Amino acid sequence: MTDNVAIHTQGLTKHYGKVEALVDLDLDIVPGEIFGFLGPNGAGKTTTIRTLMDEIRPTAGTATIVGLDTHQDSVEIRKHIGYIPGDLAMYPNLTGRDTLTYFSNLRGGVDWEYVDALADRLEADLSKKIGDLSTGNRQKVGIIQAFMNKPQVYMMDEPSAGLDPLVQREFQGMMKEAVADGATIFLSSHTLSEVQRVADRVGIIRSGHLVTVEGVQQLRSKAIRRVDLYFDGAPDASLFEPIDGVREVEVRNHHVSLSFDGQMEELLRVATNSQSLTLTDINSQEADLEEIFLTYYREEV
Repeated sequence: MTDNVAIHTQGLTKHYGKVEALVDLDLDIVPGEIFGFLGPNGAGKTTTIRTLMDEIRPTAGTATIVGLDTHQDSVEIRKHIGYIPGDLAMYPNLTGRDTLTYFSNLRGGVDWEYVDALADRLEADLSKKIGDLSTGNRQKVGIIQAFMNKPQVYMMDEPSAGLDPLVQREFQGMMKEAVADGATIFLSSHTLSEVQRVADRVGIIRSGHLVTVEGVQQLRSKAIRRVDLYFDGAPDASLFEPIDGVREVEVRNHHVSLSFDGQMEELLRVATNSQSLTLTDINSQEADLEEIFLTYYREEV
């Protein structure tokens, strides 16, 4: 591990009896990145976060956050973390502002102008009691408490639960601003569209095992995309079939449709260098993270 690693795990493992909830997790997350942690319910996402937060103790392995041991220095670490648990629970008889005041006092005070600005951005009504709020509006209070002391590291377990699309977009903007200021965000989610929009890298966990860690763009570049090519005449499928990465070529009149996971430059070179045809239009449907994610779940570990 180097000094500029915000979150570091080595062999982090958690068993519940015979159930291997997390197995040998080795991970380094650097300052200034949003790390998306993907997996369906039961894959080990929440176990990972709760172990990192010292809410549960690992069966084996170690972890550090901002260079501090997650168990030995767990109290000190909380000064540097904003945390949104997956099972967010707050006192129902306190208002949103009372709740934030409580957390502010625990943290030695916050900038209330910043808190109010966050509430405005999320359209959060802090005057109502927590027990009277919808799931989404309670989640807004949880997000504000995580952001209000401008921590170095944000630990977020399904933070967008219950938020409407416009608020989700504002929340994504808040995350991007935080990492632009040098913070680190560990974003555990099964909302693939959100992760695709904001994450720099993605880890996919399956049955407690980390199966891959890659940049979002690298993952997407590996995936099969659908490409439609339009010409001013009828092309021959044999033009495209030899290209590396091309499969399932279909020709209908002036239209060629194919699946492709190769280099786009080569496909375009062939399409534009035909002596008898002119390429008039092209449409590429880029694979999204959901398709890629599902490829890792077609077989059990």
